[in-house]
Amino acid sequence: MTVNDLPALPHWETTPADLPAAIREIKAALRARIAASGRTVEEVFAVVEAKVREEVEAIRADREAGRPVWPEIDYADIESGTVSAEQLALLRRRGCAVVRGHFPREQAEAWDREVVDYVDRNRFFEDYRGPGDDFFGTVGSKPEIYPVYWSHPQMEARQHPRMARVQAFLNGLWTHESEGRSWFDPDRDSLYPDRIRRRPPGASSKGLGSHLDPGTLDLWMSEGYQRHFRHLFDGRPEEYDPWDAAYRTEAAQYPGSTMCSAFRTFQGWTALSEMRHDQGVLYTVPIPHAMAYLMLRPLLADVPEDSMCGVTVNQVFPADEQWHPLLLEATAGIPDVAPGDSVWWHCDMIHGVEPVQDQQGWGNVMYIPAAPWCAKNEAYADHVRKAFRAGESPYDFPEEHYEASWPDRFREDELNDAGRRGMGLVD
Repeated sequence: MTVNDLPALPHWETTPADLPAAIREIKAALRARIAASGRTVEEVFAVVEAKVREEVEAIRADREAGRPVWPEIDYADIESGTVSAEQLALLRRRGCAVVRGHFPREQAEAWDREVVDYVDRNRFFEDYRGPGDDFFGTVGSKPEIYPVYWSHPQMEARQHPRMARVQAFLNGLWTHESEGRSWFDPDRDSLYPDRIRRRPPGASSKGLGSHLDPGTLDLWMSEGYQRHFRHLFDGRPEEYDPWDAAYRTEAAQYPGSTMCSAFRTFQGWTALSEMRHDQGVLYTVPIPHAMAYLMLRPLLADVPEDSMCGVTVNQVFPADEQWHPLLLEATAGIPDVAPGDSVWWHCDMIHGVEPVQDQQGWGNVMYIPAAPWCAKNEAYADHVRKAFRAGESPYDFPEEHYEASWPDRFREDELNDAGRRGMGLVD
């Protein structure tokens, strides 16, 4: 039987009204489609599990031998095109990296000071009303996440040539042309606006649990994501490639308080302070192929028929010991970072933040991903322009709008060519 002969999948382009019923329906349809390919769900999952287990063992061996799990790449090598084949292979295998010296240390430290001046000048702390969402509700500082988007440091970093160079390098790891289509432009970023984190010395934080951010039930239920994960659902897991962007840049996503309306090849942040690896920092499960495991795991017989292993709308996609113990064996935290280093991880990667008690030193970052220009990001750019011009919180974030009345936020006439292209103001 050819792929075209397999039974069609039902799909919901908006959130189903009856989630348990839709989950039962899609799981039955996915099992039937895989069975029609001539393989069982268990056989398909076993192929994925064996590949993931091999990566888990390699990561464990590196940890036990004291070898770094995270690739570390010098910005100078990205700029000169001299990143070695070995580093590129490890980056593709692990799906994450620290870029050393992405910005000069003095620049990053100056940005950090300017962020403080910006919020102080505008009486942010006097006006702060508490968290606008509960996504970072466990972090415990007051505040740790600043709902600030349009400061000069953030916009300068987003539109900086050094940022564009690293984003293009990372985008280039993906297959952006396939199926006879071009899915995104690797050399143009959409300047996805996000927040700032500043965690002070002495802070205690419960961290963030293991999760991932590409979507929720839409990953199984919308037609675009069904096509993106077609190899898994067609009984051909050997052909699944976590670096192929096919169909996902136009896939529908269900709305929610933790959604990202843009397509990001990599999530990322730029360090504004020193951060030691043992001070409540980011960790990942550095296995891009783990997404195949996560997508197929709910189809096994031990999962209740109306459950997707805890995935539901309006919450982050969880990874936990109940359903994914093998994956969590491979967690690996970032190494020590310095101001101006940047940290990046594949958009489908499990990640979290370790807890910390009495943090030593500051923990300050600007969240800046790689979000290449594509149909989905062009549509979101309309929301970004509106928020930018009004000084409001972007569409994906709580409606807090602290900066609307701040006179010294970054303005449109300060955009450079990359900034204007990223905002969709020019082609």
